Amino acid sequence: MFVLVEMVDTVRIPPWQFERKLNDSIAEELNKKLANKVVYNVGLCICLFDITKLEDAYVFPGDGASHTKVHFRYVVFHPFLDEILIGKIKGCSLEGVHVSLGFFDDILIPPESLQQPAKFDEAEQVWVWEYETEEGAHDLYMDTGEEIRFRVVDESFVDTSPTGPSSAEATSSSEEPPKKEAPYTLVGSISEPGLGLLSWWTSN
Repeated sequence: MFVLVEMVDTVRIPPWQFERKLNDSIAEELNKKLANKVVYNVGLCICLFDITKLEDAYVFPGDGASHTKVHFRYVVFHPFLDEILIGKIKGCSLEGVHVSLGFFDDILIPPESLQQPAKFDEAEQVWVWEYETEEGAHDLYMDTGEEIRFRVVDESFVDTSPTGPSSAEATSSSEEPPKKEAPYTLVGSISEPGLGLLSWWTSN
């Protein structure tokens, strides 16, 4: 679920931090810049693990700050495909079941990846697994807040870097703003035995 990623960045340290240890100032600046941010094709950055190399620091004309090229390792949330995770149901919609890990919410289990046969209950706004038994079908509801075990089957990175307005956008400024996309999304599946709500597979 968590991996160590080697990164390189140039860190700017303002003059009023020169009295501190350089490593402490660099660690603070790196966490301020990266923590809880998604790096494209890397994952969700959690925290600095260690600094492996510091190159020479430079002070440029007109800027009293120091600029240091830093090699470091960062803890990143980036589960591998087919990894099994446990989260909580955040809600349900026609798109599928939305799952949260507490620190990461952009997880979707689409309808075709649910235990089958499944149906969406419009009144309750929940997905239901119509579990077949010898006595007939039983409705197992996927309620908000329930713990759910799922397999990661796909991931999606979206470049959300700001772009300049296009000519089309300039002429249609009165229209609704485009829907904000999540920079990093996981797609899950609970179609196998043993996956789904933990309460389904727990014997009383």
